[in-house]
Amino acid sequence: MKKILLLNGPNLNLLGKREPQVYGSETLAHIEARLKRIAATYQMELIHKQSNHEGVLIDELHEANQLQYGGVIFNPGAYTHYSYALLDAVTAINIPVIEVHLSNIHARESFRHHSVIAPAVKGQIVGLGVYGYELALLALTKLLDEQWG
Repeated sequence: MKKILLLNGPNLNLLGKREPQVYGSETLAHIEARLKRIAATYQMELIHKQSNHEGVLIDELHEANQLQYGGVIFNPGAYTHYSYALLDAVTAINIPVIEVHLSNIHARESFRHHSVIAPAVKGQIVGLGVYGYELALLALTKLLDEQWG
């Protein structure tokens, strides 16, 4: 059974409470539970990690690669816009990473328009709320079918 890492960055532990008009009212626990159910239908195991600390996120990416996970669904939060260390970590691993953002980062404040991580990821899904996570999981299942099918 292939494992998929759902990795969430800073402040995403506050989903459902923090700016629900921007990020929605669903909690991170609800998103995780929904994705675990979907992953199970594809005979995949979803492992969820969240951290407000950049180094922990880097360690999780490295570990997912070392343990040969099938891929990563990654919402780097605000680190998206300036963390070259996360860019380097995504570039250094050999598994597909899909970048996800609940809000449309291109329609928000100008500093949010650019993702320094985007050049290293397999794809980016923005602005579709919690469904962006589901779409990322479906995309990874397709990528894995093509690679190992």
